[in-house]
Amino acid sequence: MVNMGSRSKKVMTGLAPYLAILLMVGLWQGATWMLSIPDWLLPSPVVVWNRTRAWSTALPFHIGITLFETLTGFLAALVIGVPLAMIIVSSETLRRALYPPLVMLQVVPKIAIAPLFLIWVGYGMTSKLLMAFLVAFFPIVVATAAGLETIPAELLDMSRVLKASTMQVFLGIRLPWALPHIFSGMKVAISLALIGAIIGEFVGSDTGLGYVIVAASGSMNTGLMFGAIVILALMGIVLFELIELLERWLCPWYVSSTSVVQAST
Repeated sequence: MVNMGSRSKKVMTGLAPYLAILLMVGLWQGATWMLSIPDWLLPSPVVVWNRTRAWSTALPFHIGITLFETLTGFLAALVIGVPLAMIIVSSETLRRALYPPLVMLQVVPKIAIAPLFLIWVGYGMTSKLLMAFLVAFFPIVVATAAGLETIPAELLDMSRVLKASTMQVFLGIRLPWALPHIFSGMKVAISLALIGAIIGEFVGSDTGLGYVIVAASGSMNTGLMFGAIVILALMGIVLFELIELLERWLCPWYVSSTSVVQAST
């Protein structure tokens, strides 16, 4: 009986998000029907589906463009951000020299920088990649630096006693200890990279889901706008879940310990 109860509870917990989404869609459809809301103001889910399906031949191309911009900007932020965080942590002088410019770059609204990219590199793919990279860069640097700084001094002292090389200390102690923090930054960064790509497409582009939203807005095709937004939301969820799967594979000790803590509470 206890096993059956716990199993049914797990099933309901797993189904809860999907049931909530179905309920929200049902209320949305019912409200638009009962209140006779015009499609240009708030289209019903059925209208959103029909308007989006009308673009079914063109949407895969635009989805691929936005996905490429997001992943390329994210990977560039990861490749550059992690080594930079290691450099920052290695020296207090470098920390004081590099952190203020990074913080200043982060607090500037990215929508204000996007037109500058268009002036500097033009309307091609490069400006969108730069925008995706820029917004994903800071979370990775901060999370990696935080992970590298939280290593217990005892572990580093033990490595010195054992006369471990710098590379052995990094691969055996620093990197495994910092991986959970790096993945935390990656989860934030992948979502921000998608936002950065869309900002770049809003400012100036003739491809991507951002362009689809702008084009649909110009023609008052609100149903297509909602459809593109839903696709972006699903894309963000899938990318986030992929990062989590990678974390479970590379950091099983951290995921398992987190699950034990959650189960005990």
